[in-house]
Amino acid sequence: MRTVWRSLVNVYDYLVFYLSLIWLGLLCLAWTPIALLVCHLMSVRRGQALGRYVTMAAFRLYIAGLVVSRRCSFDLAVLDALRDEPSLIIAPNHPSMLDAVMIISRLPNVACIMKAELMDNIFLGAGARLARYISHEPVRSMVKLAMKDFDSGSHLLLFPEGTRTTRPPINPLKGSVGLIAFHAQVPVQTILIETDSAYLGKGWSLFRKPPMPIHYQIRLGRRFDPPQNTKQFMAELEQYFAHELVKGAALYSAKPMPAPAVQAV
Repeated sequence: MRTVWRSLVNVYDYLVFYLSLIWLGLLCLAWTPIALLVCHLMSVRRGQALGRYVTMAAFRLYIAGLVVSRRCSFDLAVLDALRDEPSLIIAPNHPSMLDAVMIISRLPNVACIMKAELMDNIFLGAGARLARYISHEPVRSMVKLAMKDFDSGSHLLLFPEGTRTTRPPINPLKGSVGLIAFHAQVPVQTILIETDSAYLGKGWSLFRKPPMPIHYQIRLGRRFDPPQNTKQFMAELEQYFAHELVKGAALYSAKPMPAPAVQAV
């Protein structure tokens, strides 16, 4: 009976995994033609607000589907405290491709620094352009657009590592977060993402099923004041992440895993 049960659970895991990918793809594709149309019909400010809200809602629906399956849990509630905060940079560590999805799913007015090639992606490009997400290249343009976006009181999601973590606990940090924080004089709110899975980490294929269940937890880290010396700030930020992630990993692995259906909506 145990063998039969394990086989049934494995089949269910495969169904959950592939159906969730299809679900996310359909959500993105359904929004693409609408976003393209809205770009030409609405003002920049209204289109941006709509684009960010719909992206938040779509990502929240995706996560809700995973929660209902009881094969993934997400502890993201602490992000809600940032909703009404004035302009700031949200700076998380970056263990997987799901990190941006989790954070954006809780915040209705956040711009995201994206890799330039994703701005033309068939699934993400139109929605990202409508929401006025910002390409990471060229750097001068990225900084100017980020500073302009802060004028509307929005938040900026920027991964200081620049890519997913390949050298735990954290990769060497890029200077862009310090550069933007210095020129815009906005604080940097660190976010600590912890998980018990390597799913969608660097080098993990999108279609490779991970062992399940999977648990994700987000903690609010230290908020840094706008830097006056970017080099010193970046060194302090990297040291902080390394220390907190090592400490958090020990605590996270030691405590019992939460029930799979952690509230995510």
